[in-house]
Amino acid sequence: MVIQSEVKTTEQDLLRVVGLSKIYDGTVKAVEDVAFSVQKGEVFALLGGSGCGKSTLLRMLAGFETPTQGNIFLAGKDITSLPPYQRPINMMFQSYALFPHLTVWDNIAFGLRRDGMAKADIANRVESMLSLVQLNQFARRKPHQLSGGQQQRVALARSLAKRPQLLLLDEPLGALDKKLREKTQFELINIVQEVGVTCVLVTHDQEEAMTMASRIAVMGGGRFLQVGRPREIYEVPNSVQVADFVGNVNLFQGEVTAADATCITVRSAECMHAVTHSAAVRVGMRVSLALRPEKITLTQVLPLADDNWCVGEVVELAYFGAYTTYHVKLDSGMVLKVQAMNGTQTNVIAVGHRVYASWHTLAVVVLTQ
Repeated sequence: MVIQSEVKTTEQDLLRVVGLSKIYDGTVKAVEDVAFSVQKGEVFALLGGSGCGKSTLLRMLAGFETPTQGNIFLAGKDITSLPPYQRPINMMFQSYALFPHLTVWDNIAFGLRRDGMAKADIANRVESMLSLVQLNQFARRKPHQLSGGQQQRVALARSLAKRPQLLLLDEPLGALDKKLREKTQFELINIVQEVGVTCVLVTHDQEEAMTMASRIAVMGGGRFLQVGRPREIYEVPNSVQVADFVGNVNLFQGEVTAADATCITVRSAECMHAVTHSAAVRVGMRVSLALRPEKITLTQVLPLADDNWCVGEVVELAYFGAYTTYHVKLDSGMVLKVQAMNGTQTNVIAVGHRVYASWHTLAVVVLTQ
């Protein structure tokens, strides 16, 4: 399933992209017929694996790549053919691209000087940016004298100093370690929201997209597979590809054996599934069932009659502090991933135990694609 090139627009839209494609060597479709709009003040994430087209799309927005077809509108103006320096857009790169021979102050001032801004105005703007990213005390340091997180904030301050209408973030936290990246996600989004700038964020990190974006476009093969808010993308994926890419998921393959307006029964190799659903399915149809690991309960006693359940043996477990992940090998041979919060009775379950894995009828998403 792909999202078609039609896009609804409103007066609040700052960016509008229509039927955008980029084809290399006449045959390689890096981006194909993409359309979307981004509202003023929104953080819109392009999420996907390597080679899905997200970076190419971002470079077309910046003007570094020329579209094969389609149009880009910013604040109602067609900017498709404008060179990068004529677009009211700034781009923050993963490497930060700071000038090593310049101080923090001069790095932030660089673009303002190039634009011919008055010295007094430059000083006021730079001081304002330093306060925004809380780096006033580091103004005279060189980039190599800063931590990775501090360099990231300098790059952000420089990107915001020219007050762009649109800010493009290309894997902005990719150079940071996991703990610092998690901390910086919140810092970055708070700064962006305080300024009120509109952002398009490219990332392959699902947690980063979920944390920072108001809406996410999941990309695959140069196309949009699904666009929605983080909760929608995670809880109601529209295809196996999206469900499998965003977060951990268990996928059952089965056949619909009964269906009415609100509930279906699906037979898989693991068990009979009763599913509350809204998907358009019919008896005899082959479907996939997506079940998130945290929606499964493990017990050593038979579950409630209203739940779906199957039996297996715990073959692996991993302790992560707040939760434990279990791998349960079912009698069918499928390995079920289960995530349980620690401090519950699940903690008595160990490798080698025979267990019941159960879940509510509302926990499963029916996928026909």
